[in-house]
Amino acid sequence: MKSLLIAALLASAAAVAQTAPESPEEPPPRKKTVVVPLPPPPQPEQPAPQPQAQPEEAKPLVVPAPAEPPSPEPPAGPPPALVEETPPAAPAEPPPSGATIDGHVREGAFLSGPGSLTFILHHTIMLAAGGLASQIASNGFRVDLASREAMLAGTLVGAGLGFGVSAWWQFNHWVDHPMASFGIVNSAIGGMFFTGLVDLMTNDSLTLTWTAIVGSTLGGWLTATLGGGEMPLNKGLFIASGGAWGLLYAALLLAIMGASSPGSANAAGVIDTLLIAPGIGAGAMALAGLRYDPTTAQVLRADLFGAGVGGAVLVLSALVLGRFDISTPYILALLSSAGAIATVSLLWEEAAERPALYRDPSKDRPYRNAWW
Repeated sequence: MKSLLIAALLASAAAVAQTAPESPEEPPPRKKTVVVPLPPPPQPEQPAPQPQAQPEEAKPLVVPAPAEPPSPEPPAGPPPALVEETPPAAPAEPPPSGATIDGHVREGAFLSGPGSLTFILHHTIMLAAGGLASQIASNGFRVDLASREAMLAGTLVGAGLGFGVSAWWQFNHWVDHPMASFGIVNSAIGGMFFTGLVDLMTNDSLTLTWTAIVGSTLGGWLTATLGGGEMPLNKGLFIASGGAWGLLYAALLLAIMGASSPGSANAAGVIDTLLIAPGIGAGAMALAGLRYDPTTAQVLRADLFGAGVGGAVLVLSALVLGRFDISTPYILALLSSAGAIATVSLLWEEAAERPALYRDPSKDRPYRNAWW
């Protein structure tokens, strides 16, 4: 009821207010502002601060390799033959210009090679001396007019024969320095060998003279024909060293025998042994050269070590013992020499050697003294 009364009063008051005239003096009614407190708006949750990321080290960019295309299926049937690619051949050297002989350019119109003159002189002088010696022996070492004429004729005939044959050979064959030089050595070895052999059977002077001539000529021509004009230096040195060591070892053996039993060896036997031994040594080395091929440095090294060690042992042992008429120094010299040769021949690595002209760069300064 109260509410109805209040509503009626309010309605009547509103109607009166609408019908009453507006007075200019009355101010308009103020509007009342009702402030209603509102709850604070909810604050959005702030995200927790995340730790600052450390800069990563630069990583290499890996580019994936392109995928290989699938290999085609092999065709049916037998696989094709593989053809190996051969490297291109080196350009051939231009052929030598001028007149050639055995693949070398001739030294001149008459001489074929650098050893031709030595070759001709060797055979000319050798046969000239042989012709002279043969006439001296055949005339009983007389020096009358007839003997001198025979000597002159023998010398000229031998020189002409030696010159003609050697000149023809060198004109048609290449002759180098090693062959010409070692031909002289082998002629001496051949003459000594055959003379010593024949002397064991006869003491005739004329026979021995002709034996020496034939042996010397044979040694020189075997070198020219078997060794050839291009005979390597190491081969010739190998054979000549064999002859020299044959002579030295024969002398040591004779000294051992003579010191062990004085008076057992006669002079003729000693001379024949010394004449034959170089031929045996040279022949052995010539046969060994068919299988082995030592270098020039190896041969020279063996010769130097063998001679140095053997000679030093011989002198020192004789001085220590105070006598040369006993066999001990000669036995020690022979064994030490052979051992030194074998050692440097078998236990020496040439690949580890320093060059002969090696010099420390820090010490390579020009030589100076007070004058220049």
